[in-house]
Amino acid sequence: MSIGDSKAIVSNQQGINENLDAIVNKHFNSEFKKPISIHTQQAFDQVDALVKNFAGAIILDSCCGVGQSTRIIAKQNPDALVIGVDKSDNRLSRNVEQQLQVDNYHLVRADLNDFYRLVVAAKWPVDKHFILYPNPWPKSKHVKRRWHGSAVFPYIIQVGKTIELRSNWCLYLQEFQAALAIANIDSKLTEIVSAQPLTPFEAKYQASGQQCWALTARIKS
Repeated sequence: MSIGDSKAIVSNQQGINENLDAIVNKHFNSEFKKPISIHTQQAFDQVDALVKNFAGAIILDSCCGVGQSTRIIAKQNPDALVIGVDKSDNRLSRNVEQQLQVDNYHLVRADLNDFYRLVVAAKWPVDKHFILYPNPWPKSKHVKRRWHGSAVFPYIIQVGKTIELRSNWCLYLQEFQAALAIANIDSKLTEIVSAQPLTPFEAKYQASGQQCWALTARIKS
């Protein structure tokens, strides 16, 4: 696929999923008992040592893919430690443009369903949390696979003073916004205009003429 050939999201869901409130409230009132995977625990332990010995701001870049966004954010925040997390070793091992090489970032292969819980338990002082262009799982029946419909959502909203999501499917962000509202968290949804693409996906969407949106919220003071 060339950079200008990215297809828009197609879904059988026209509005916020009718089961969203029940799903989110169930997760808020249930204990997430899934065991932590060994590989994620080991990966967390390694980066946890970096966090504990770092005096500056911590930024988390979830679902970072090839790590382009992690490097760009690190370049934009030279005094911060930026940690990019993705479940795919194949994606994390790919090369990126030489001009994005900086030294204040760290890439981690881990399952975020486990990693988020470890971050919360360790009380990481995360300043900013990014979830950029997550898999939208556009079929209505897959709503529980979206981050705001997953069992780990109550942990996600405990990570970072601020959170920012981006998507080319506005409904995904509207649903996440509705899930935040259930937790009494205000958020703002805006169109992205003339912004530097943070990920290869965002670059493709822009080149294809697709509109992208950002959802931002302050989680903690």
